[in-house]
Amino acid sequence: MRMTGSGAPGGFLALTALLVVAAPVRNAEGGWLVADSPAEVAGDAGACAVRPGPEYYRFPMVSTRRVPGTGNAAGVGEVAFARSPYGVALGEDGSYQYDFTVRFERMAPARDGTYVVWTTTPELDRIALAGELTDPAGFSGQVAWNKFLVVVTLEPAFDPEAAMWTGPIVIRGMSRSGMMHTMAGHGPFEEKNCAAYGYE
Repeated sequence: MRMTGSGAPGGFLALTALLVVAAPVRNAEGGWLVADSPAEVAGDAGACAVRPGPEYYRFPMVSTRRVPGTGNAAGVGEVAFARSPYGVALGEDGSYQYDFTVRFERMAPARDGTYVVWTTTPELDRIALAGELTDPAGFSGQVAWNKFLVVVTLEPAFDPEAAMWTGPIVIRGMSRSGMMHTMAGHGPFEEKNCAAYGYE
């Protein structure tokens, strides 16, 4: 294997930089860091421009119209790799760690109870409490699944120990990565009903 003058395998740094460019990350102020070139990633991350993340990392939040005052609510979610000195943040089990932000419009404050934010896999086999939505305008949290849903429910009270929601779903959305699924076991003309998960 040919080595560069710095002792790194040839082409390895360039490949690493390209992989990091593939997804935005957050800066210390919570904005998006998006590199315009691999050189910016290999150099000072502070040189990256701060601007909204690519459209691919955004997804719509859709109202269920089941809760009074939220029928006209709409929103958008954004996903980015959690901030890490290595460009990609990993959990203890090796899973990617993501930051997500959801912003809402025409979302009336809860009349009774409180809004609670959850994340779950598309199959609903794993559910995690993200936190209480104290500001109807938006919420930021973390998730450790590549494909996931963000679900906002109306609960009588916020319980930090809750493992599953009990109230009605107010608004929900599915990460764009949730669109990617295998067709194994499906007929040639069958399609997965992505709209059922909140993706338009």
